[in-house]
Amino acid sequence: QFVRHESDTVGSLVLERSMNRVQLLGRVGQDPVMRQVEGRNPVTIFSLATNEMWRTGDSEVTQGGDISQKTTWHRISVFRPGLRDVTYQYVKKGARLYVEGKIDYGEYTDKNNVRRQATTIIADNVIFLSDGGTKEK
Repeated sequence: QFVRHESDTVGSLVLERSMNRVQLLGRVGQDPVMRQVEGRNPVTIFSLATNEMWRTGDSEVTQGGDISQKTTWHRISVFRPGLRDVTYQYVKKGARLYVEGKIDYGEYTDKNNVRRQATTIIADNVIFLSDGGTKEK
């Protein structure tokens, strides 16, 4: 991906490389849903949990101390037609997935007319690491 900006020193346009890349490995928190907004392509949406664990106490080398864990939930959106359909059909709650994509920050207005911020991972690759069963049709 290239971004154009105007150089202060030269006064000409310069192409600069930039990157927005996310890699997640976790478990699906809910069966995917497919939504379609007027005038837009359908999207498959699901949540993915990632866990971070660490040992608290005097020394991380010894077995002493307690183990703490933090779970982070990620909203995953799949727009690519083939991947979107396969994800909707075969991903189930509890399945272990590897997801690659980009992070997207957006705003929306909720039903109470309050502006909210949303962070979404736009997936362009989903790798199934566990079966988790198939979704019933």
